[in-house]
Amino acid sequence: MPLNDPKLRSAKPRDKAYKLTDEKGLYVLIKPTGGKLWRFDYRHEGKRQTLAIGSFPDVGLAKARERLAAARAQLADGINPGVAKQEAKAARRLASANSFEAVAREWLAKEQLADITRKKALWLFESFTFPWIGKTPVN
Repeated sequence: MPLNDPKLRSAKPRDKAYKLTDEKGLYVLIKPTGGKLWRFDYRHEGKRQTLAIGSFPDVGLAKARERLAAARAQLADGINPGVAKQEAKAARRLASANSFEAVAREWLAKEQLADITRKKALWLFESFTFPWIGKTPVN
């Protein structure tokens, strides 16, 4: 039987972690600490794997089902959704490391400036530059 929001909210932690299943491999893992974590069990190339989708209530039931549909579509195309998620995370990390803000902060740390000048430059960057172009890749 598919899950619904009241059933999710009323689920209480037990001595051991347990699952509340939804459909198509999606379930909520309820930890003894009270955490409610969305998981998707799937098989790729003959191996059983689990994809972490998020935590409840940050990721609601509808959003978890959307992410499930996206992961199942990737599986249908022969793509491992766990690996695809790791690659996307690595790409975001690399993009943020090459952002204007990261390069500017690194430059400020290496540049030999008086303390007051460094503070003023940092304030100017944080107030006027980073909100507009801070996330922009330098390349």
